[in-house]
Amino acid sequence: PPETPRMAELTPILIIDDDQELCDLLADWLATDGFALSACHDGPSGLQAARSDHFAVIILDVMLPGMNGLEILRELRQSCRTPLLMLSARGEPVDRILGLELGADDYLAKPCDPRELVARLRALLRRSQPSQDSAGEVLTHAGLRLDSGSLMAWLDDEPLQLTQSEALILRALMTRPAQVVDRQTLSREALGKPLGAYDRSLDMHISNLRRKLGPYPDGRPRIQSIRGRGYLLGS
Repeated sequence: PPETPRMAELTPILIIDDDQELCDLLADWLATDGFALSACHDGPSGLQAARSDHFAVIILDVMLPGMNGLEILRELRQSCRTPLLMLSARGEPVDRILGLELGADDYLAKPCDPRELVARLRALLRRSQPSQDSAGEVLTHAGLRLDSGSLMAWLDDEPLQLTQSEALILRALMTRPAQVVDRQTLSREALGKPLGAYDRSLDMHISNLRRKLGPYPDGRPRIQSIRGRGYLLGS
């Protein structure tokens, strides 16, 4: 087996899941890939740990004692920007959609292949790191301002509470103002993956972003859908 990295080099990950055996198995598996997994097994303690802002990524189950995962997600997204992946045996489309609506960055149904989980975690981490080309760059467009490095955003000098995925979508659009950006490009740049035939995650993130940005004063949407082509940040 591969050598386990030194603890100082491990990336801290939080999992909130009441399946203790699964958490133990994932902790051993992820340690060989450079992750230090901390586990909470009920909703209230998980929410408290997640709010500590000590973790690079949060893995969150839906069904939890004391407080379900969707409630935790709703509370967290009022102030917490940590990338979050929903992991649940409830893999129905309605659960995935609701999780994405509430601000989850990605979703995996249990049982999942640990190798796929590692790939998703690495993708979330890559997306959270500013590129050398964009670090320190501040984008502006029609009252919007986005720091490309920190992914902090403002509208008319009022801070916007965007998730990582929403901020990355906005960055992809703001670097191409008044241009149509196709859905595959947005998915690769903002979500770190190609868009599957039935994958609605991009559309859910766009919907959340539109709601947070609101329309222009004349009622026009800031982000326009161009049927069959993609999305456009209007002016």
